[in-house]
Parts: sequence; C-alpha cells; structure tokens
Amino acid sequence: MKKLFFAVIVFISVALSANAQDYNTGIGFRGGLSNGLTVKHFISSNTAIEGLLSTRWKGFHITGLYEIHAQAFNTPRLNWYYGFGGHIGFWDGYDKHPWFEDDVDSHSVIGIDGIIGMEYNIEAIPFNISLDWKPGFNLIGYTGFWGDELALSVRFIF
Repeated sequence: MKKLFFAVIVFISVALSANAQDYNTGIGFRGGLSNGLTVKHFISSNTAIEGLLSTRWKGFHITGLYEIHAQAFNTPRLNWYYGFGGHIGFWDGYDKHPWFEDDVDSHSVIGIDGIIGMEYNIEAIPFNISLDWKPGFNLIGYTGFWGDELALSVRFIF
C-alpha cells in the first residue's frame, strides 16, 4: 500500500511540473472498465500531457499520454483530442474471468497506447467532463491488443 501511495504522489507531482486553452491543469477521476485518477496538463495552447493511474484485475496501470487538442464543431469549450503514449502495469491472476480462462498467473506488462476523445469545459464551475477511447497494445508480458478502454472522466480544472 505504501508503494501505491508513493506512486500516486509521484504521478501527481510529475504531471503538475510540466499553458492551455480554457484551463492549464485538470485533476480528477476516470471511470470505465478500469477506474482511477487522471491528471492533464497543457504544455502549449493545443498540446497536453495526461497521466493515468488506474486499477483493474487486482492490479494497477500507470499510463502517460501526449495529446493534441482542437475545438470541436466550432463550439466554445468543446474540444476533441487524439494522442499516443505508453503504459506499464501489474496485476494478479484472475480466475473465473472469461478473458483469462484458467490463467491465474501474475503479470507485468509494458505497452503502447492511443487515445481519441472529446471534452467539455464547464464555464460556470471549474470542471470538465470527457469521453474517450484508449486502445492499447501490450508489447511485453501478457501481449496483445486491448480495445476495451472506453472511459468517462470528470476533472477539477484550474
């Protein structure tokens, strides 16, 4: 548990140390098949870095993404984005799960990720909401394509 707490502190510190359209930095929660924390920080007017710390299959993943943002449908505060990055993850075996069949081994994985999504920055309150798809491909460990990462994120922005 101490290692997980340390990882969260390092994750937030790195993301905040890295300037933007409607906001500079957003911190919040990401929910989908994997759930966790999200930190997005703009490094220029249309590019951002995003860090994700998520849990799934009795383990966790750390993901770093580089994203390019643009206004969507000529609507203020509505943006679409796409990008790429990588992840490292660890999880325990998961018996009784249809994807793993009888695989109860622990796994460590390293892979690459893509992301495409839309976000809306709420003007009246300092929050944004985003919906994205983040497919990944594990290169090392439990290898293969993972296309099931559809998620909704809610962030406090400042």
